[in-house]
Amino acid sequence: MFHRCLEGLSSFPVSIPGPSGMLEGKVDCAASGEPRGNAVICHPHPLYGGTMQNKVVHTLAKSLAANDQTAVRFNFRGVGVSDGNYDEGIGEVDDTLAVVDWLCEQQADLPVVLAGFSFGSYVALRAAAKFQPAALITIAPPVRMFDFASLQSIDCPWLLIQGDEDEVVDINSVVNWVRTLKKPPQLEIINGCSHFFHGKLIELRSVCDDFLQKL
Repeated sequence: MFHRCLEGLSSFPVSIPGPSGMLEGKVDCAASGEPRGNAVICHPHPLYGGTMQNKVVHTLAKSLAANDQTAVRFNFRGVGVSDGNYDEGIGEVDDTLAVVDWLCEQQADLPVVLAGFSFGSYVALRAAAKFQPAALITIAPPVRMFDFASLQSIDCPWLLIQGDEDEVVDINSVVNWVRTLKKPPQLEIINGCSHFFHGKLIELRSVCDDFLQKL
């Protein structure tokens, strides 16, 4: 499968076996051709137009690939051509874990970075509680919309990025939640930034790059 990366492709589509059928995905190859890790990215809420083509998810994939991670973004069950139906974040965690397992079968013995945007942050955090990723990136986690209080502490390096003008996720709720954590993430606040990072994708990419370069 990953001979396509070795053949010089920067990205290619994949179909991944999931718990509710096949999941539509895309691989972004490690820029150097010699990956030092695997990465899985979770997209925003399926019922509000979230897909793996979201521009924040796209930016995450490009940052991860540029930092020599083999990055896989995928559509949750019921999104795009992925089989199944929306499952309120529960089945989506199972989808994420299936993609992690699949990627690790393709490229064994590499650490895994888990990332997510908005609803995808919640899914990534729940998935991280099921196994130990090497690092975690969460962007604009919707802490008032889902049960973040019950999530377990994260032991790995963890980056949380939040816009200060987010019209969907209240920045104060995010900051207050972070303060309750025994092992809080590296919190980076982007000024003048809305939920979808309009005009701020370059800054978002820079923050992600700086974090990944230190792993």
